[in-house]
Amino acid sequence: MTANDTREARADAVRALEGEFSELFTHVRRLFAENANRLSPGMLPGAYKVFTTIVRRESITLSALAESLHTDKGQLSRTVRELEDLGLVTRTPDPTDGRSSLISATADGLRRLREVRAPRESALSNALDRWDVDDIRELTRLLRALSQSAVPG
Repeated sequence: MTANDTREARADAVRALEGEFSELFTHVRRLFAENANRLSPGMLPGAYKVFTTIVRRESITLSALAESLHTDKGQLSRTVRELEDLGLVTRTPDPTDGRSSLISATADGLRRLREVRAPRESALSNALDRWDVDDIRELTRLLRALSQSAVPG
């Protein structure tokens, strides 16, 4: 295989991967919209993403959340306030920095999220039911490397 053939094969593979990601992102956007609406009727998918990021991080400052989501701190502050008004998150003083607060999910928010996710989690589990567990772990490892712009090792 020549260097040109290798470049073309890589370009074709990357385009195919991009196409699959496009399909996956469309599916995820639809899922987020459905889950957001089930969590709180009228909730926008962006607010759902903010909430699930807070849940994943367990406790996070607004600045760290904005950095994690690559978003404007002002808009994010309004979204977090909406999540507070819905009883999904709470703010507590940051023990390491008195000027900021830690944002975390409430017990009710976690319960409601579990209820919203339950039907979809079984769908993912069913889709992966016949996959070898090592293949699932490998996909997870490769996606983590890709999301961190790292070379899989």
